[in-house]
Amino acid sequence: VQLQASGGGLVQAGGSLRLSCAASGRTFSNYAMGWFRQAPGKEREFVVALSTSGDSAYYADSVKGRFTISRDNALNTVYLQMNSLKPEDTAVYYCAAAPGVRVGLQNNDYVYWGQGTLVTVSS
Repeated sequence: VQLQASGGGLVQAGGSLRLSCAASGRTFSNYAMGWFRQAPGKEREFVVALSTSGDSAYYADSVKGRFTISRDNALNTVYLQMNSLKPEDTAVYYCAAAPGVRVGLQNNDYVYWGQGTLVTVSS
């Protein structure tokens, strides 16, 4: 699976962004999808994951209530709607794909990774 993330940019605190991740190469609906992020000088961390059907989503506590993940299996795309952004959300955001129905929350649960898109939230 090839993954292409887009939609990052510069936004003021309290603003919103929507990230997209377009997949190609394999049957998209067979993959659980996740978003991770890596802030400068920090380890990459889990943000949110979504089941193959889109019925089950798991969020990091730091983004719960502000971020929403969704997917369109017909378009082979997963989205991350980010609202009420905070400066601490500043990071490179990566989408990732994991084969099968199990929804992983760890980096090593995911096999395929996109190139990352930078989100910068100014105070």
